[in-house]
Parts: sequence; structure tokens; C-alpha cells
Amino acid sequence: MLKLVDRIEKSNKIHGGNFMSIRTTFSFLFLLVLTGLTATNTNAADEKTSVTLYTPYTEVSVPPGQSIKYSIELINNSTEVKDASIRITGLPRSWDYSLKSGNYNIEQLAVLPGEKKTFTLDVQVPLKVNKGHYHFNVEAEGESTLPLTVAVSKQGNFKTEFTTEQDNMSGHSNSSFTFKANLSNSTDEKQVYAMQAHAPRGWDVTFKANYKEVASVNVDENSTKDITIEIKPPAQVEAGTYKIPVIAETSNMTSQLNLSVVITGSYGMELTTPTGLLSTKITAGDERQVELVIRNTGSAPLENVKLSAAKPSDWEVTFDPKAVIRVAPGDKAIVQATVKASKNAIAGDYMTKFTAKTPEATSNAEFRMSVRTPMILGGVGILVILLALGSVGFLFRKYGRR
Repeated sequence: MLKLVDRIEKSNKIHGGNFMSIRTTFSFLFLLVLTGLTATNTNAADEKTSVTLYTPYTEVSVPPGQSIKYSIELINNSTEVKDASIRITGLPRSWDYSLKSGNYNIEQLAVLPGEKKTFTLDVQVPLKVNKGHYHFNVEAEGESTLPLTVAVSKQGNFKTEFTTEQDNMSGHSNSSFTFKANLSNSTDEKQVYAMQAHAPRGWDVTFKANYKEVASVNVDENSTKDITIEIKPPAQVEAGTYKIPVIAETSNMTSQLNLSVVITGSYGMELTTPTGLLSTKITAGDERQVELVIRNTGSAPLENVKLSAAKPSDWEVTFDPKAVIRVAPGDKAIVQATVKASKNAIAGDYMTKFTAKTPEATSNAEFRMSVRTPMILGGVGILVILLALGSVGFLFRKYGRR
């Protein structure tokens, strides 16, 4: 500034006039103001470019469903530490993205003077998207803006169908239920579907494709694959209706098929005695009462339980009652069996098989009957033996001396 003033004074002396002095003075003042404005603009420009966002991939072309990974540098051109807030603006609402530096998701990034930091931007282009160009910005808030463009190369389609012609079945708890389903991929790309089921505890659900058990299925673009779903309930499941959702899922889409299984109950029956003892004694020609127990070991009621017996020849067996109308699950019924041995039965063991039967279940009990002869018959036998011995002795005495 002092140098400029000296120049003005010297100019006045040389030209020796006020006009030239004023003219020269204004010229120098104009130069001074111009220099100041230039310096101010330069400082403002330096402030604006003190932080720069950079990536070489400012426009990329991808198909629907593609994931784009940008590597972006945050460059600090200033002489001080910059702590910049990073945000994405203008990205379509249905598109997902994440910002990471190292192993962390970030919202702000600090950079030392004269250095740069690299962060990644992952953008997921949805499958359901129109063909065209999509523009958005990466901003270091208040510092720098990086415009980016994604060109979607073709019209996207977002559709998966998991269907079956028969979505409900019924049967006993010991049944296996097999459903035939179709998994259709109507997108423009091959998809890998993870298969899963939300079944009640204890139920077993398996998926099969091409006759092999699978946990996931590959389905080509615009193709359909046959899926077999096998469902097996636990043995003691209660009767009722059970909903079992099965799901085919990718990272971008999910399709659910709701299956229904109606359990009519399992049928189980045990024929025994109160103590479990399956033997007794009986006298030939006499009757013996045998108490039988019918237990329902299934989850469905037993109805119209009929009883019968396979007995030795000339024996008789009757039941009271002759049939049991109903036995609830976990319950029991008592039946009195009357066994009459043949009067001609000789001493020994005889087998009688009791049977309890319904159309759904059957149970047998093999009963051993030990036969004893009556006391009077034993006495007669002894008397016959004594008479025989006496006769032999008499004959011996009478004819033995001759």
C-alpha cells in the first residue's frame, strides 16, 4: 500500500499538474480495488474446494436387481482438519444403500489436512424398476457434492409365485402328508430360493427337488420348478387343524404358501389286566372270572370296541359288556370275561387269546389257563388204583402157591 502511495506522489511531481495527478491517482486506486476483489474471489474459491468428493465411476449401467459398490474418496485440500457429514440425496425411495468405512457404517468422516479418506457406497437396484437413467448425489454436507448416475439397462420384473393345487390334507398322526407345489421365478435373472417352514414344535418338514432333499432351490429366469413338501406330525399330536406356512425366499423377495393339515387322531389300544398278569388257574368244568382292561393309547377316541376269544375246544368264553361303546384318549374301560373250562379237560396249561378290535386298531392278550381236575375225580382215581392193587394182591395170594 505504501509503495502505491509513493508511486502516486512521484507521478504528480513528474507530470506537474493536478489533472495528471488525479488521473494517476484514480488509476492506481482502480488497480488496488481490482487486486482486492481478485484476492477475495480466490480465497472464496479455495474455501469451496477445500473438500472434494471423487470417484471415477460417475455413471454406470446395470440390470435390475444388481448391487453397485462405489469406492469414493473424501479429499481435504485445506490446512485444517475437516469433519464432513456424508449423506445421499435424490436416490429413489425403493432403492437401498449403505455407507461404510472400514467395518463401520458411517454418517460423518474426519480427514487430516492434505490427506484423503476412502469410504464405500453400496447401492441395491431393486428388481422391480423401470428402464432408464437415475440421478442422485453424494454430499459432504456444506463442502462438496458428487453427482452420480445409474443407467438401468432393461425393464425390471419383481415376481415370484409359490403355489399348489392342493393346500390341505387330513389323516392320522402316524400319517405322512405330501404336497406338490410349483415355484415360479418371473424375474429376468436366475434366483436362489432358501426354503423354510414355520411348523409347530415336533413337526418334521422336508423339501425335495428332483427327488432330492434340499434346503435351497435354484430357479432359472422366467422358469418354474416342481417342489415336493413332506410333512410328518409327531406321534402323540392331538387331533385338530394345523396351519403350516412354507416360504421361498431370496435376498430381495419372499413368497409364502400356507398349508393346512387336519389331524383326525392316532389310534392305539392295549388289552391287558389291571395287574398285567396274564395267567390264572381253573378247574375242569368250572368257570373263572378274568378282568380285562382296554386302554386307549392313541389321540383319537376308540368307538364300538368289540371283544372276542380264541379258546380251546369245548371251552366257553363270554364278555360283559359284549362291546365297549367309546374309550376316550388316555382313558380305559373294564370288561369282565367269563371262562368255562371243558369238563373233560385234563390237567395242564391251555392258551386263550382275547382280542379287542375296532376298524382302526386291534390288541390281543394271550392268557394261560392252568387246568386242575376236580377233587372227586381225584378220589375216584385213588379208589380205582387201590381196588386194582387189592385185586392183584388177592389173585397173588390165591394162585401164588400153585
